[in-house]
Amino acid sequence: MTSKIEEPKFKITLSESEFELREYEPRIIAETRVSGEFSDAPNRGFRILADYIFGNNTKQTEIAMTAPVSQERKSESIAMTAPVSQEKASNNEWIITFTMPSKYTMDSLPKPNDNRVAIRQLPSGKFAAIKFSGMNSQNTVTEKTASLRSWLTSKNYKAKGNEPLYARYNPPWTPWFWRRNEILIELE
Repeated sequence: MTSKIEEPKFKITLSESEFELREYEPRIIAETRVSGEFSDAPNRGFRILADYIFGNNTKQTEIAMTAPVSQERKSESIAMTAPVSQEKASNNEWIITFTMPSKYTMDSLPKPNDNRVAIRQLPSGKFAAIKFSGMNSQNTVTEKTASLRSWLTSKNYKAKGNEPLYARYNPPWTPWFWRRNEILIELE
């Protein structure tokens, strides 16, 4: 049994094979910074951010997760969204983000009790994306990032920054061959 998980809203302006150009709407994210290797950072960051959306916030808000976990709602609910994103901040530091449900504003979103969690409003933006399934290993990410950069060069698009975003859409128990992953590069 699966349920629909809200994702950031965007419009596809070009689609070729595994590549897309997207225009994202403004959105609110919860983020945390963690240190560690590429493969370990998402789990550390996920736990910190999950603690926030599971109720460690000023409204003590609980989240009803999809199967197999169920909870009783005590207050308002923040729905789980996808993707969980990872961005390199420095040599061994990563920014892990959750997109907040679109029904919230900066004023209505509960404030985190944990000072490692920050809430930010992101403006609209243009991104190039490459989609792939399977494991999100460092080798695969390096290969897919190079493919995306090569595609961007062939189309004469310029990246806004140097670091891509790595997006994972599935929980860890999802079989590797069904996992949905993306690499996104913001465009000028």
